[in-house]
Order: sequence, then C-alpha cells, then structure tokens
Amino acid sequence: MADRTPPLGVEELRTLVASGEIDTVVLAFPDMQGRLQGKRFAAPFFLDEVLHHGTEGCNYLLAVDAEMNTVDGYAMSSWDNGYGDFAMHPDLATLRRVPWNEGTALVIADLGWADGSPVLAAPRQILRRQLERLAEHQLTAQVGTELEFIVFKDTYEQAWNAGYRGLTPANQYNVDYSVLGTGRIEPLLRRIRNEMAGAGLTVESAKGECNPGQHEIAFRYDEALVTCDQHAIYKTGAKEIAAQEGVSLTFMAKYNEREGNSCHIHLSLAGADGDNAMCDADGGMSQLMRHFLAGQLAALREFSLLYAPNINSYKRFQPGSFAPTAVAWGHDNRTCALRVVGHGRSLRFENRLPGGDVNPHLAVAGMVAAGLYGIEQRLELPEPCPGNAYTADFEHVPTTLREAAELWETSAIAKDAFGDEVVAHYRNMARVELDAFDAAVTDWELRRSFERM
Repeated sequence: MADRTPPLGVEELRTLVASGEIDTVVLAFPDMQGRLQGKRFAAPFFLDEVLHHGTEGCNYLLAVDAEMNTVDGYAMSSWDNGYGDFAMHPDLATLRRVPWNEGTALVIADLGWADGSPVLAAPRQILRRQLERLAEHQLTAQVGTELEFIVFKDTYEQAWNAGYRGLTPANQYNVDYSVLGTGRIEPLLRRIRNEMAGAGLTVESAKGECNPGQHEIAFRYDEALVTCDQHAIYKTGAKEIAAQEGVSLTFMAKYNEREGNSCHIHLSLAGADGDNAMCDADGGMSQLMRHFLAGQLAALREFSLLYAPNINSYKRFQPGSFAPTAVAWGHDNRTCALRVVGHGRSLRFENRLPGGDVNPHLAVAGMVAAGLYGIEQRLELPEPCPGNAYTADFEHVPTTLREAAELWETSAIAKDAFGDEVVAHYRNMARVELDAFDAAVTDWELRRSFERM
C-alpha cells in the first residue's frame, strides 16, 4: 500500500491534547460483523502509553454472536482456553478526529497475539493478506462502497421498546432521487455529510432511495483498506449522529418486504504506474480485467458468505428487486450480480450482492481473492448478459445462509486463498446464527399458528 498522510498526525494530536481541545481517544477494530469494538482512553494516557505499547482486548470479541453471547466452536477463543487477550496496536495512518463526539479522536487497531503474530481471522488482517497477494502482481485495489440506510423518526430506545414494529419512516413515500424528499431530512443528512468530512472522509453526494425513509450518502473511492476502514467509521458515526438527533437509522439488509438496503461495492485495479489496469489502450476492458471478472463469477456462490453474512441478507435476493439473483455480469446492467461501468480511467465493476449489513473488509477480501483466482487460472470471461438476468438461464446466487455456509465450507478456492483457519472461523459464525434462528419462535409463526393451528 502507498504511504498516506493520516487525517490527523500524532504531533497535531499532541498539540490538541495539550490545549484541551481533545481529551478522549478511541482505539477500535472492526469485528466479524463489521462493528467497531474497543476502548475510550484519556488522551494523555493514550499518548504516554497506548501510542507506543498498544492495549489488550478479550479475544472473545472475535468469537461471539451478534448479541455478544459467548458461543462454542471457535478455535481461537473459548472457555477451555480461558478467554485470554489479544493485543490491539494502533494503525496511526487511521488517526482522525470524530466531530460528532466532542473532544474525541479515533484510531483503528490491528490485532496480534502475545508472540507478535497477527490474528489471522480478524477481518482487517484477512483483507491485508489479500492485498499483499495482489501487490505481488504489482496491483492495488481501488474501492468504493455505496451504503443505503432507512431513517425513522423514532429513537433507538423507542424502536427497541416497540419491538421494531410500527416505526415512522422519515419519508412516507418513494423519494428516489427526489430533492424534495432529501430536503425533508436535510438537517440530519447535512450533519452526517459535514461531520464525516471533518473525520477525513471525502463526501460526494446524498440521494433519496425507494423505501420510505431510505437514503444513501456516497463517498469518494480510495485504496481498499482505507475505504473499508472509513466504511466502518461512517456506519458507526451515522448511528451515533442519528441517536444525538433523536431519530434512528438502520443498515439491515431487508427491514421489510419493500426494497432492502444495498451496499454495492465498486472495484478497479491500479498498476505499478498508477493507471487503471482494467482498461486497454482503447479504454475498454483489458485482458487482466476479463480474467479478474471471470474469477468473480467462478467464486461468487462460494464466497457469498462474505457478501451476505446474515440470515436476513438473503431476503434481498428477489426477482425485480434491484438485488441480484443471477450469477451473471453485464455492461451497465442492474439485473446482474456484477455490473461493469465507466470507461477508460474510470472503468470498474460493481458487485451488487452485498447489503447494508456487510462487513466491508471481508467482502473486499473476497472480491480480491476471487479476482486473483481468475488471474492466476487465466479464466475466460463468458459473454455478458444483454437483457433481464432475473429471467435468463444463469446459476442462482444462494438463497439462504445455510446454503452459502455449506458452499463456503467446501470451497477449495476459499481454503487456498484464506486458509483453513479463516474458513473454519467464518463457517462457525454462520452455524451460530443458524442455530439461534432455528431455535427462535418468530412473529410470522405466531400470527399463522396461535389461533388457527
């Protein structure tokens, strides 16, 4: 990866701490679900101790379910091995202010064991490893994520107490591209945009979406690891800002039976000269891109667990929903799982599988690994889908987490790219979620069965 100037330098942080402008530093890492987990430090203590030596966190943070319950099946962390610590080392390239929390800076951590070795199953390390493999080909990945969310006028506490039913969306009808619709909640959107800019993210735009209360804020693409770190920071920050404004927002993949929250991921490759390696001399698709895209198709079903990691994720994949069902690619074709867009230096492809619940580090790692498989195997790209992929004769993306987990577990491509430890770790994550869901009694069952069965 290229050297970067961080949004906030250490010496500038020292000056801000000395003046009292910053009093708190958050050190956090993305967990399996893509959430930021970590600690808040008194800023002077961070500068004196944590900056140089890091800190510790319980290793169960990469071995719990979404509700932070301890569960079995993880090799790295269990009751049998005592739930010890791993080390959290600040990555100072990520140091930044977070304007939505007064007097606060934040830095992302890398995780390591006591002997100095990296925690292989940590999402950030998984992505780093794939980017290192890509660098062996003199390539770097440029990535942009497009993350949708739905805003409700209820607070998070009110939503919890209501069982997340009967909530009031911020817009009452489809506001896709509507300036009037975004204007209805512009104070919230403006605050998120401006304060993300204050945190070092480059904001491009905000627009309305189809589901009542649904919106999207877009950010400029960047190097893969930078984009994924910023994605996690934005997702946390947007929720915190919404809470401060007395509203709530959700990134869950499928809140209701209408349009779900997507997270389309755009990826291009830069060569050693910095130019777009995906385009040829005429501005069209290079042979490298064709191999890379063919790898996406070859691994898409087996890597779906990385793109759609939750039970709810698979509710998005419905015909005519703008979420894909076909393992297909096309030129500017939104019915396909993979959509090629742009021309010349902007040429790239878009993975349309991920929803708003995706862990960006894992998804991008999957896209890079799939592309490398295509390059190394010199896979040939099939013809594009020219029409409606929903009704054409293509393989179907997995329709359940159970199917995706089984494909992942038996995938030779995954084992070769990520290693047995990582494959087993995330297979267990899926098992835990499936076991919890299989044991739950849902509202759907109660409505259909309480009286009539």
